[in-house]
Amino acid sequence: MFEQAAIAVRDEQSYKRLHALIDAAFDARDVEVFLSRVSKAGLRVRDYEEILRRGLLGNEAAGLYAALPVSDQGLTRERYLRLVEKVPVELRQRYLKVYAYY
Repeated sequence: MFEQAAIAVRDEQSYKRLHALIDAAFDARDVEVFLSRVSKAGLRVRDYEEILRRGLLGNEAAGLYAALPVSDQGLTRERYLRLVEKVPVELRQRYLKVYAYY
C-alpha cells in the first residue's frame, strides 16, 4: 500500500499562521461565505494561487505563502486541496460552477 513520505516543515511559525487562515476559511460555519466569495470573484476553488493573490484567504496569506520554502508551499497546497474536497456534497452541488473543471 502507498504511504506518503513525511516531509518536515521548515518554517513552522509562518506555516501554522497560514494553515490557521486556511482552516478558518473551511470552518463549517464559514465555508459557504468563502465559496460565495470565490464564486463572486469568478474563480475556481482549486485555483489556490489566484485565490491567495486576490486575498480571499486573508490579506496576509499571500505574503506568508510566498515566504515559505518550496517544500512547505507544497504541503500547504496539498492541505488546501484536501479541505476543498472535504466540503459537504450539498455545498459542492450548490457551488457547482466553482467546483467545475471547465
